[in-house]
Amino acid sequence: MRMEPGDQTCSMAPDRGLVSATQRPRREPGTGTQEGAPGPGAVRARRFLLCLYLVGFLDLFGVSMVVPLLSVHVKSLGASPTVAGIVGSSYGILQLFSSTLVGCWSDVVGRRSSLLVCILFSALGYLLLGASTNVFLFTLARVPAGIFKHTLSISRALLADLVTEEERPVVLGQFNTASSMGFILGPVVGGYLAELDGGFYLTAFVCSSVFILNAGLVWLFPWSEVKLSGPQDDLPRGRNQALWGKTDSAVQRAASAQATPASPQGTPVSKGPARLPWAEVLATLWGLRSLVLSALWVVFVVRLLMAVAVMLYYSNFVLALEERFGMGPRAAGYLTSCSSALGVLAGFALGPLLRLYGHQSYLLLLHSSVLTSTLLLLFASARSLDVAVVCSVLLSFSTAIGRTCITDLQLTVGGVRAGGSLLGMGQSVTAVGRVLAPILSGVAQEVSPCGPPGLGAALGFVAVVIMSRNRPHSGGQGGEELKSE
Repeated sequence: MRMEPGDQTCSMAPDRGLVSATQRPRREPGTGTQEGAPGPGAVRARRFLLCLYLVGFLDLFGVSMVVPLLSVHVKSLGASPTVAGIVGSSYGILQLFSSTLVGCWSDVVGRRSSLLVCILFSALGYLLLGASTNVFLFTLARVPAGIFKHTLSISRALLADLVTEEERPVVLGQFNTASSMGFILGPVVGGYLAELDGGFYLTAFVCSSVFILNAGLVWLFPWSEVKLSGPQDDLPRGRNQALWGKTDSAVQRAASAQATPASPQGTPVSKGPARLPWAEVLATLWGLRSLVLSALWVVFVVRLLMAVAVMLYYSNFVLALEERFGMGPRAAGYLTSCSSALGVLAGFALGPLLRLYGHQSYLLLLHSSVLTSTLLLLFASARSLDVAVVCSVLLSFSTAIGRTCITDLQLTVGGVRAGGSLLGMGQSVTAVGRVLAPILSGVAQEVSPCGPPGLGAALGFVAVVIMSRNRPHSGGQGGEELKSE
């Protein structure tokens, strides 16, 4: 959370072991303006947030047009089921290794540059996908997207730069809501385009065009009208490892001390060659190691367990409904759409829920995880279709709440100044879940159609126990290095 000079720093709540903000007047996002006195800065910041919401919407709108058609297209190119599976998993493997690096890179070079590069390379990937006429070209086309498709993570880090810690979960929830709207509408448009002549190629070209439009939108953002923290300051992350443990006023004094001195005639004096960006990325990651091991390991373990639990539920969702209750694919599709719509509404309910919980994201995450695990267990043991439908609809709500809370908790424990790195690490953890979930699902389905959601419920309850016994904290000295926001 960025604080203006003179604000009190975040304090450790001894009874909860969590970093919590001290009581102070709420401020408009990114402006330092107190509520009740909105000025031009508040209006500009709100406009900037709306532009970011549009970026999230267009991102998932474009992706969701193509993703449902990928498996069909790669098989039409002559790939066997095994080869199609390997090609499909290549994207997740690339994401596993690139998420943290690209997130950390955004901390070093700034959000604007990294966001533009990621969007443009993603556009290139989907353009190549539309030109793929064999399996080799199809696989090659997935490489740019696998490495650079981190638009949403960088956008979330940018949102964290803009708003206060108290406002952050609500803003992240609204961003997820806008993105989910794109994921709901995209498959409809993609399905319509796919029925035309050369449908897949046309769909991939339209997706690439949407990403180019998104890049133009980011380029035209009113960057100069908002006040950003972290990498947007003239204080790059990788060059200032020693400043992480200082308050904002101390950072400013230290930054002044580190500023390039001038000669008596006013000519800048060189202080030596600047470090290369990727050297700064490695230095930043090295600086984060102690924080991850001491404070963030609980958050990442919980994220992994809950991600695998939910993926196990979705892995055989349609098949389980058909085998257990005789529900056809069309009815299952309607149920999925209804559940997704409720997940979108969760973004609007997040604000009231956080006020009810006193803005304790950790406690809300704990309770949403309990609800998710219970619903998975009920779905696995359901004897009637009505119970299964109710569980499915409520699961979309609880998982949407948990997704936002776990993101906010990463930033609360780790600190916003390394927001890109932390969110990238979170995406890498989720990518591990994407690799593990299909394997575990296959093994569980050998036992029973109820096996995957039942195993998911068990993993969810393990996550709940870990959260209850190891409440995340700022990791002592290491955590304070990044919680000076």
